[in-house]
Amino acid sequence: MSQPIEPLECLPAAVVPATRRRTRQVELRWGQRLVRIGGEAPVMVQSMTNTDTADAIATAIQVKELAQAGSEVVRITVNSPEAAAEVAAIRDQLDRMGVDVPLVGDFHYNGHKLLTRYPDCAQTLSKYRINPGNVGKGVRREDNFAQMIEVACRYNKPVRIGVNWGSLDQELLARMMDENAARSNPWDANAVLRETLVRSAIESAERAEQLGLPGSHICLSAKVSGVQDLIAVYRSLSQRCDYPLHLGLTEAGMGSKGIVASTAALAVLLQEGIGDTIRVSLTPEPGGDRCREVVVAQEILQTMGIRSFTPMVAACPGCGRTTSTYFQELAARIQSFLREQMPQWRARYPGVEDMRVAVMGCVVNGPGESKHADIGISLPGTGEEPRAPVYVDGKLVTTLRGETIAEDFADRGYDLTELLLGIATSDAFRMRRGETALDGAQDETGGQP
Repeated sequence: MSQPIEPLECLPAAVVPATRRRTRQVELRWGQRLVRIGGEAPVMVQSMTNTDTADAIATAIQVKELAQAGSEVVRITVNSPEAAAEVAAIRDQLDRMGVDVPLVGDFHYNGHKLLTRYPDCAQTLSKYRINPGNVGKGVRREDNFAQMIEVACRYNKPVRIGVNWGSLDQELLARMMDENAARSNPWDANAVLRETLVRSAIESAERAEQLGLPGSHICLSAKVSGVQDLIAVYRSLSQRCDYPLHLGLTEAGMGSKGIVASTAALAVLLQEGIGDTIRVSLTPEPGGDRCREVVVAQEILQTMGIRSFTPMVAACPGCGRTTSTYFQELAARIQSFLREQMPQWRARYPGVEDMRVAVMGCVVNGPGESKHADIGISLPGTGEEPRAPVYVDGKLVTTLRGETIAEDFADRGYDLTELLLGIATSDAFRMRRGETALDGAQDETGGQP
Protein backbone atom coordinates (compact mmCIF):
# COMPACT_ATOMS: atom_id res chain seq x y z
CA MET A 1 0.00 0.00 0.00
CA SER A 2 1.42 3.38 -0.99
CA GLN A 3 2.26 5.92 1.66
CA PRO A 4 0.06 9.01 1.86
CA ILE A 5 1.56 12.01 0.08
CA GLU A 6 2.52 14.85 2.34
CA PRO A 7 0.58 18.04 1.46
CA LEU A 8 3.73 20.01 0.59
CA GLU A 9 4.77 17.34 -1.89
CA CYS A 10 1.61 17.63 -3.96
CA LEU A 11 1.03 21.36 -4.06
CA PRO A 12 -0.14 22.46 -7.53
CA ALA A 13 2.74 24.11 -9.32
CA ALA A 14 2.25 27.66 -10.55
CA VAL A 15 1.62 27.78 -14.30
CA VAL A 16 2.53 30.80 -16.39
CA PRO A 17 3.03 31.31 -20.12
CA ALA A 18 6.42 30.16 -21.34
CA THR A 19 9.09 32.80 -21.94
CA ARG A 20 8.48 34.37 -25.33
CA ARG A 21 10.69 33.08 -28.11
CA ARG A 22 13.51 35.46 -28.91
CA THR A 23 12.90 37.37 -32.15
CA ARG A 24 14.11 40.37 -34.02
CA GLN A 25 12.15 43.53 -33.32
CA VAL A 26 10.16 45.39 -35.97
CA GLU A 27 9.17 49.03 -35.54
CA LEU A 28 6.11 50.73 -37.03
CA ARG A 29 6.04 54.51 -36.94
CA TRP A 30 3.72 57.36 -37.65
CA GLY A 31 4.72 60.80 -36.43
CA GLN A 32 5.64 60.46 -32.77
CA ARG A 33 3.83 57.12 -32.45
CA LEU A 34 6.05 54.04 -32.27
CA VAL A 35 4.71 50.48 -32.11
CA ARG A 36 7.18 47.63 -31.61
CA ILE A 37 6.57 44.02 -32.63
CA GLY A 38 8.71 41.21 -31.27
CA GLY A 39 11.87 41.39 -29.23
CA GLU A 40 11.01 42.52 -25.71
CA ALA A 41 7.79 44.27 -26.79
CA PRO A 42 4.47 43.01 -25.38
CA VAL A 43 2.16 40.99 -27.62
CA MET A 44 0.42 43.58 -29.77
CA VAL A 45 -3.28 43.65 -30.74
CA GLN A 46 -4.34 44.63 -34.22
CA SER A 47 -7.46 44.67 -36.39
CA MET A 48 -8.61 45.45 -39.93
CA THR A 49 -11.30 47.66 -41.43
CA ASN A 50 -14.11 46.28 -43.58
CA THR A 51 -15.05 49.56 -45.24
CA ASP A 52 -14.41 50.43 -48.87
CA THR A 53 -11.02 52.16 -48.63
CA ALA A 54 -12.01 54.41 -51.52
CA ASP A 55 -14.48 55.96 -49.04
CA ALA A 56 -11.92 57.91 -47.04
CA ILE A 57 -14.33 59.30 -44.43
CA ALA A 58 -16.00 55.98 -43.62
CA THR A 59 -12.63 54.25 -43.42
CA ALA A 60 -11.10 56.92 -41.18
CA ILE A 61 -14.09 56.73 -38.85
CA GLN A 62 -13.78 52.96 -38.53
CA VAL A 63 -10.02 53.16 -38.00
CA LYS A 64 -10.66 55.63 -35.18
CA GLU A 65 -13.25 53.29 -33.62
CA LEU A 66 -10.87 50.34 -33.78
CA ALA A 67 -8.02 52.40 -32.34
CA GLN A 68 -10.21 53.63 -29.48
CA ALA A 69 -11.25 50.04 -28.78
CA GLY A 70 -7.57 49.15 -28.37
CA SER A 71 -6.25 48.15 -31.78
CA GLU A 72 -2.62 49.26 -31.72
CA VAL A 73 -2.23 48.90 -35.49
CA VAL A 74 -5.03 48.96 -38.07
CA ARG A 75 -4.83 47.32 -41.49
CA ILE A 76 -6.77 48.65 -44.48
CA THR A 77 -7.43 47.04 -47.86
CA VAL A 78 -5.56 48.61 -50.78
CA ASN A 79 -6.98 46.78 -53.75
CA SER A 80 -7.57 49.35 -56.47
CA PRO A 81 -6.30 52.66 -57.83
CA GLU A 82 -9.27 54.37 -56.18
CA ALA A 83 -8.34 52.88 -52.79
CA ALA A 84 -4.64 53.71 -53.15
CA ALA A 85 -5.47 57.28 -54.10
CA GLU A 86 -7.41 57.78 -50.84
CA VAL A 87 -4.84 56.39 -48.38
CA ALA A 88 -3.17 59.75 -47.83
CA ALA A 89 -6.59 61.38 -47.33
CA ILE A 90 -7.48 58.74 -44.72
CA ARG A 91 -4.24 59.41 -42.89
CA ASP A 92 -4.83 63.15 -43.04
CA GLN A 93 -8.35 62.76 -41.65
CA LEU A 94 -7.04 60.58 -38.80
CA ASP A 95 -4.33 63.11 -37.98
CA ARG A 96 -6.93 65.88 -37.79
CA MET A 97 -8.93 63.72 -35.36
CA GLY A 98 -5.85 63.14 -33.22
CA VAL A 99 -5.63 59.44 -34.08
CA ASP A 100 -2.00 58.43 -34.61
CA VAL A 101 -2.48 54.67 -34.94
CA PRO A 102 -0.15 53.26 -37.65
CA LEU A 103 -1.84 52.06 -40.85
CA VAL A 104 -0.91 48.84 -42.65
CA GLY A 105 -1.76 48.38 -46.32
CA ASP A 106 -3.11 44.97 -47.34
CA PHE A 107 -1.98 44.14 -50.89
CA HIS A 108 -2.91 41.26 -53.19
CA TYR A 109 -2.37 40.73 -56.94
CA ASN A 110 -1.64 44.36 -57.91
CA GLY A 111 0.34 45.71 -54.96
CA HIS A 112 3.47 46.20 -57.07
CA LYS A 113 1.56 48.53 -59.38
CA LEU A 114 -0.26 50.46 -56.67
CA LEU A 115 2.81 51.06 -54.52
CA THR A 116 4.75 52.27 -57.53
CA ARG A 117 2.08 54.44 -59.13
CA TYR A 118 0.83 56.00 -55.88
CA PRO A 119 3.88 57.20 -53.96
CA ASP A 120 1.71 59.09 -51.42
CA CYS A 121 0.11 55.76 -50.53
CA ALA A 122 3.50 54.06 -50.19
CA GLN A 123 4.83 56.86 -47.98
CA THR A 124 1.73 57.18 -45.80
CA LEU A 125 1.41 53.53 -44.83
CA SER A 126 3.48 52.39 -41.86
CA LYS A 127 3.77 48.81 -43.08
CA TYR A 128 2.86 46.69 -46.11
CA ARG A 129 1.25 43.25 -45.99
CA ILE A 130 2.40 41.09 -48.91
CA ASN A 131 0.91 37.69 -49.75
CA PRO A 132 3.56 35.75 -51.75
CA GLY A 133 0.84 33.51 -53.18
CA ASN A 134 -0.87 36.47 -54.84
CA VAL A 135 1.95 38.36 -56.55
CA GLY A 136 1.98 36.52 -59.89
CA LYS A 137 3.42 33.37 -61.41
CA GLY A 138 6.83 32.34 -62.66
CA VAL A 139 9.12 35.19 -63.65
CA ARG A 140 6.32 37.69 -63.07
CA ARG A 141 6.02 36.52 -59.49
CA GLU A 142 9.71 37.16 -58.84
CA ASP A 143 9.63 40.57 -60.55
CA ASN A 144 6.43 41.72 -58.81
CA PHE A 145 7.64 40.61 -55.39
CA ALA A 146 11.00 42.35 -55.97
CA GLN A 147 9.19 45.54 -57.01
CA MET A 148 7.20 45.65 -53.75
CA ILE A 149 10.30 45.00 -51.66
CA GLU A 150 12.16 47.74 -53.53
CA VAL A 151 9.41 50.22 -52.59
CA ALA A 152 9.59 49.08 -48.95
CA CYS A 153 13.35 49.66 -49.00
CA ARG A 154 12.98 53.06 -50.65
CA TYR A 155 10.57 54.35 -48.01
CA ASN A 156 12.08 52.37 -45.11
CA LYS A 157 8.85 50.48 -44.44
CA PRO A 158 8.54 47.10 -42.71
CA VAL A 159 6.48 44.35 -44.32
CA ARG A 160 4.44 41.39 -43.15
CA ILE A 161 4.87 38.44 -45.43
CA GLY A 162 1.53 36.77 -44.89
CA VAL A 163 0.92 33.31 -46.30
CA ASN A 164 -2.64 31.89 -46.37
CA TRP A 165 -3.54 28.34 -47.21
CA GLY A 166 -6.46 29.63 -49.30
CA SER A 167 -4.05 31.49 -51.59
CA LEU A 168 -0.90 29.43 -51.41
CA ASP A 169 1.86 29.65 -54.03
CA GLN A 170 0.71 26.86 -56.35
CA GLU A 171 4.10 26.42 -58.02
CA LEU A 172 5.78 25.83 -54.67
CA LEU A 173 2.99 23.48 -53.63
CA ALA A 174 3.42 21.48 -56.84
CA ARG A 175 7.16 21.16 -56.20
CA MET A 176 6.50 20.07 -52.64
CA MET A 177 4.04 17.44 -53.83
CA ASP A 178 6.63 16.11 -56.30
CA GLU A 179 9.26 15.96 -53.54
CA ASN A 180 6.83 14.14 -51.31
CA ALA A 181 5.95 11.60 -53.99
CA ALA A 182 9.63 10.70 -54.25
CA ARG A 183 9.92 9.90 -50.52
CA SER A 184 10.09 6.28 -49.43
CA ASN A 185 7.48 7.13 -46.78
CA PRO A 186 5.40 10.00 -48.17
CA TRP A 187 3.71 12.47 -45.83
CA ASP A 188 -0.05 12.84 -45.86
CA ALA A 189 -1.50 15.68 -47.92
CA ASN A 190 -2.14 17.96 -44.92
CA ALA A 191 1.48 17.63 -43.79
CA VAL A 192 2.67 18.67 -47.25
CA LEU A 193 0.32 21.65 -47.16
CA ARG A 194 1.58 22.75 -43.75
CA GLU A 195 5.22 22.43 -44.79
CA THR A 196 4.51 24.43 -47.95
CA LEU A 197 3.05 27.26 -45.83
CA VAL A 198 6.12 27.34 -43.59
CA ARG A 199 8.57 27.16 -46.49
CA SER A 200 6.73 29.83 -48.48
CA ALA A 201 6.88 32.27 -45.57
CA ILE A 202 10.53 31.66 -44.70
CA GLU A 203 11.82 31.53 -48.29
CA SER A 204 9.94 34.74 -49.14
CA ALA A 205 11.47 36.47 -46.12
CA GLU A 206 14.94 35.28 -47.08
CA ARG A 207 14.38 36.55 -50.62
CA ALA A 208 13.29 39.94 -49.28
CA GLU A 209 16.54 40.17 -47.31
CA GLN A 210 18.52 39.26 -50.43
CA LEU A 211 16.78 42.15 -52.18
CA GLY A 212 17.98 44.56 -49.50
CA LEU A 213 15.16 44.68 -46.92
CA PRO A 214 16.65 44.44 -43.40
CA GLY A 215 15.62 41.39 -41.41
CA SER A 216 14.41 43.77 -38.70
CA HIS A 217 11.77 45.00 -41.16
CA ILE A 218 10.05 41.62 -41.63
CA CYS A 219 7.18 39.90 -39.81
CA LEU A 220 5.69 36.57 -40.85
CA SER A 221 2.28 34.94 -40.71
CA ALA A 222 0.98 31.64 -42.04
CA LYS A 223 -2.75 31.49 -41.54
CA VAL A 224 -5.12 28.55 -41.78
CA SER A 225 -8.69 28.06 -40.56
CA GLY A 226 -8.14 24.80 -38.64
CA VAL A 227 -7.08 25.04 -34.99
CA GLN A 228 -4.73 22.04 -34.95
CA ASP A 229 -3.20 22.99 -38.31
CA LEU A 230 -2.51 26.52 -37.09
CA ILE A 231 -0.78 25.25 -33.96
CA ALA A 232 1.37 22.85 -36.00
CA VAL A 233 2.37 25.50 -38.55
CA TYR A 234 3.36 28.11 -35.99
CA ARG A 235 5.28 25.64 -33.87
CA SER A 236 7.33 24.82 -36.95
CA LEU A 237 7.77 28.48 -37.92
CA SER A 238 8.93 29.39 -34.41
CA GLN A 239 11.60 26.67 -34.50
CA ARG A 240 12.96 27.61 -37.93
CA CYS A 241 13.21 31.40 -37.91
CA ASP A 242 13.58 34.39 -35.61
CA TYR A 243 11.19 36.76 -37.39
CA PRO A 244 8.32 38.13 -35.27
CA LEU A 245 5.13 36.13 -35.85
CA HIS A 246 1.62 37.47 -36.36
CA LEU A 247 -0.99 35.04 -35.02
CA GLY A 248 -4.52 34.66 -36.28
CA LEU A 249 -6.96 31.96 -37.25
CA THR A 250 -8.15 33.04 -40.67
CA GLU A 251 -11.86 32.84 -41.45
CA ALA A 252 -12.54 32.05 -37.79
CA GLY A 253 -16.28 32.52 -38.28
CA MET A 254 -19.14 34.29 -36.55
CA GLY A 255 -20.17 34.69 -32.94
CA SER A 256 -19.25 32.10 -30.35
CA LYS A 257 -17.75 29.73 -32.94
CA GLY A 258 -15.25 32.33 -34.11
CA ILE A 259 -14.37 33.35 -30.56
CA VAL A 260 -13.95 29.77 -29.33
CA ALA A 261 -11.89 28.66 -32.33
CA SER A 262 -9.58 31.67 -32.18
CA THR A 263 -9.13 31.34 -28.44
CA ALA A 264 -8.42 27.61 -28.66
CA ALA A 265 -5.67 28.14 -31.23
CA LEU A 266 -4.10 31.35 -29.97
CA ALA A 267 -4.10 30.36 -26.31
CA VAL A 268 -2.05 27.23 -26.95
CA LEU A 269 0.57 29.14 -28.95
CA LEU A 270 0.72 32.08 -26.56
CA GLN A 271 1.11 29.71 -23.62
CA GLU A 272 4.14 28.23 -25.41
CA GLY A 273 5.68 31.68 -25.89
CA ILE A 274 4.85 31.84 -29.60
CA GLY A 275 3.35 34.98 -31.11
CA ASP A 276 4.24 38.67 -31.13
CA THR A 277 1.05 40.25 -32.47
CA ILE A 278 -2.48 38.86 -32.78
CA ARG A 279 -5.74 39.43 -34.56
CA VAL A 280 -9.04 37.68 -33.92
CA SER A 281 -10.68 37.45 -37.35
CA LEU A 282 -14.37 37.48 -36.44
CA THR A 283 -17.15 37.79 -38.99
CA PRO A 284 -19.45 40.47 -37.54
CA GLU A 285 -23.14 39.79 -37.25
CA PRO A 286 -25.17 41.82 -39.78
CA GLY A 287 -24.84 45.37 -38.55
CA GLY A 288 -22.58 44.15 -35.76
CA ASP A 289 -19.70 45.95 -34.10
CA ARG A 290 -16.34 45.52 -35.84
CA CYS A 291 -14.60 46.41 -32.58
CA ARG A 292 -15.70 43.18 -30.95
CA GLU A 293 -12.69 41.35 -32.37
CA VAL A 294 -10.38 43.84 -30.65
CA VAL A 295 -12.07 43.26 -27.29
CA VAL A 296 -11.82 39.48 -27.72
CA ALA A 297 -8.11 39.69 -28.55
CA GLN A 298 -7.49 41.82 -25.47
CA GLU A 299 -9.48 39.45 -23.27
CA ILE A 300 -7.50 36.44 -24.52
CA LEU A 301 -4.25 38.14 -23.52
CA GLN A 302 -5.62 39.42 -20.21
CA THR A 303 -7.27 36.21 -19.02
CA MET A 304 -3.99 34.40 -19.73
CA GLY A 305 -2.07 36.91 -17.64
CA ILE A 306 0.00 38.14 -20.59
CA ARG A 307 -1.19 41.78 -20.71
CA SER A 308 -3.75 43.94 -18.92
CA PHE A 309 -6.10 46.29 -20.76
CA THR A 310 -9.12 46.99 -18.56
CA PRO A 311 -10.31 45.93 -15.11
CA MET A 312 -11.84 42.47 -15.32
CA VAL A 313 -15.26 41.82 -13.81
CA ALA A 314 -15.87 38.44 -12.18
CA ALA A 315 -19.56 37.56 -12.11
CA CYS A 316 -21.27 34.30 -11.24
CA PRO A 317 -23.19 32.58 -14.07
CA GLY A 318 -26.42 32.41 -12.08
CA CYS A 319 -28.39 29.39 -10.91
CA GLY A 320 -31.61 28.54 -9.10
CA ARG A 321 -30.41 30.66 -6.21
CA THR A 322 -30.20 33.80 -8.35
CA THR A 323 -33.54 34.33 -10.03
CA SER A 324 -33.10 38.11 -9.84
CA THR A 325 -31.44 39.67 -12.86
CA TYR A 326 -30.06 42.58 -10.89
CA PHE A 327 -26.59 41.13 -10.45
CA GLN A 328 -26.43 40.47 -14.21
CA GLU A 329 -27.48 44.01 -15.00
CA LEU A 330 -25.02 45.45 -12.49
CA ALA A 331 -22.15 43.34 -13.85
CA ALA A 332 -22.93 44.42 -17.43
CA ARG A 333 -23.19 48.05 -16.36
CA ILE A 334 -19.84 47.94 -14.58
CA GLN A 335 -18.08 46.14 -17.45
CA SER A 336 -19.32 48.71 -19.98
CA PHE A 337 -18.48 51.58 -17.67
CA LEU A 338 -14.92 50.36 -17.16
CA ARG A 339 -14.21 49.94 -20.86
CA GLU A 340 -15.62 53.38 -21.66
CA GLN A 341 -13.44 55.03 -19.03
CA MET A 342 -10.16 53.29 -19.84
CA PRO A 343 -8.80 55.73 -22.49
CA GLN A 344 -8.79 58.51 -19.86
CA TRP A 345 -8.07 56.38 -16.80
CA ARG A 346 -5.10 54.56 -18.34
CA ALA A 347 -3.25 57.84 -18.79
CA ARG A 348 -4.13 59.27 -15.38
CA TYR A 349 -4.01 56.19 -13.15
CA PRO A 350 -1.19 53.81 -14.05
CA GLY A 351 -2.08 50.22 -13.18
CA VAL A 352 -5.85 50.74 -13.17
CA GLU A 353 -6.18 48.04 -15.85
CA ASP A 354 -5.08 45.45 -13.24
CA MET A 355 -8.03 46.18 -10.96
CA ARG A 356 -10.34 43.26 -10.13
CA VAL A 357 -14.09 43.69 -9.66
CA ALA A 358 -16.60 41.05 -8.51
CA VAL A 359 -20.38 41.17 -8.80
CA MET A 360 -21.84 38.05 -7.21
CA GLY A 361 -25.40 36.81 -6.98
CA CYS A 362 -25.76 34.79 -3.77
CA VAL A 363 -24.18 33.84 -0.47
CA VAL A 364 -22.45 30.63 -1.64
CA ASN A 365 -19.38 32.16 -3.29
CA GLY A 366 -20.31 35.83 -3.13
CA PRO A 367 -18.53 37.03 0.01
CA GLY A 368 -15.39 34.95 -0.63
CA GLU A 369 -15.06 36.05 -4.26
CA SER A 370 -15.76 39.65 -3.30
CA LYS A 371 -12.97 39.59 -0.71
CA HIS A 372 -10.48 38.43 -3.35
CA ALA A 373 -11.36 41.37 -5.61
CA ASP A 374 -10.34 45.01 -5.27
CA ILE A 375 -14.01 45.86 -5.05
CA GLY A 376 -16.77 43.29 -4.67
CA ILE A 377 -20.46 43.28 -3.93
CA SER A 378 -22.33 40.12 -2.94
CA LEU A 379 -26.02 40.46 -3.75
CA PRO A 380 -28.69 38.33 -2.07
CA GLY A 381 -29.98 35.25 -3.82
CA THR A 382 -33.53 33.94 -3.91
CA GLY A 383 -34.95 33.61 -0.42
CA GLU A 384 -31.91 35.19 1.21
CA GLU A 385 -32.11 38.14 3.55
CA PRO A 386 -32.01 41.34 1.45
CA ARG A 387 -28.47 42.35 2.37
CA ALA A 388 -25.43 42.97 0.19
CA PRO A 389 -21.98 43.23 1.78
CA VAL A 390 -19.56 45.51 -0.11
CA TYR A 391 -15.83 44.77 0.14
CA VAL A 392 -12.98 47.11 -0.75
CA ASP A 393 -9.41 45.79 -0.70
CA GLY A 394 -10.70 42.62 0.97
CA LYS A 395 -12.34 44.46 3.86
CA LEU A 396 -16.04 44.82 4.55
CA VAL A 397 -16.80 48.53 4.24
CA THR A 398 -20.58 48.45 4.46
CA THR A 399 -23.61 46.21 4.13
CA LEU A 400 -26.53 47.45 2.08
CA ARG A 401 -29.89 46.22 3.37
CA GLY A 402 -33.52 46.21 2.43
CA GLU A 403 -35.41 46.17 -0.83
CA THR A 404 -33.59 49.18 -2.31
CA ILE A 405 -30.06 47.80 -2.58
CA ALA A 406 -29.69 49.05 -6.15
CA GLU A 407 -30.56 52.60 -5.19
CA ASP A 408 -28.42 52.42 -2.06
CA PHE A 409 -25.41 51.26 -4.05
CA ALA A 410 -25.49 54.58 -5.90
CA ASP A 411 -27.15 56.95 -3.43
CA ARG A 412 -25.20 56.14 -0.28
CA GLY A 413 -21.86 57.15 -1.67
CA TYR A 414 -21.13 53.93 -3.59
CA ASP A 415 -21.28 55.44 -7.04
CA LEU A 416 -19.28 53.40 -9.54
CA THR A 417 -16.97 56.22 -10.50
CA GLU A 418 -16.16 57.02 -6.90
CA LEU A 419 -15.60 53.41 -5.88
CA LEU A 420 -13.50 52.39 -8.84
CA LEU A 421 -11.37 55.51 -8.89
CA GLY A 422 -10.87 55.19 -5.17
CA ILE A 423 -9.54 51.67 -5.60
CA ALA A 424 -7.38 52.59 -8.59
CA THR A 425 -5.54 55.21 -6.58
CA SER A 426 -5.48 53.45 -3.21
CA ASP A 427 -2.25 52.62 -1.43
CA ALA A 428 -3.43 49.04 -0.88
CA PHE A 429 -3.96 48.52 -4.59
CA ARG A 430 -0.53 49.92 -5.44
CA MET A 431 1.18 47.86 -2.77
CA ARG A 432 -0.44 44.69 -4.08
CA ARG A 433 0.98 45.51 -7.51
CA GLY A 434 4.44 45.70 -5.96
CA GLU A 435 4.59 49.51 -5.99
CA THR A 436 5.23 51.96 -3.21
CA ALA A 437 2.34 54.18 -2.27
CA LEU A 438 3.72 57.03 -4.37
CA ASP A 439 4.80 55.07 -7.45
CA GLY A 440 2.75 56.23 -10.43
CA ALA A 441 0.76 58.71 -8.31
CA GLN A 442 -0.54 61.70 -10.21
CA ASP A 443 -2.18 64.97 -9.37
CA GLU A 444 -5.61 65.98 -10.65
CA THR A 445 -4.19 67.37 -13.86
CA GLY A 446 -2.44 64.10 -14.71
CA GLY A 447 1.05 65.48 -14.00
CA GLN A 448 3.67 63.74 -11.90
CA PRO A 449 3.90 65.03 -8.31
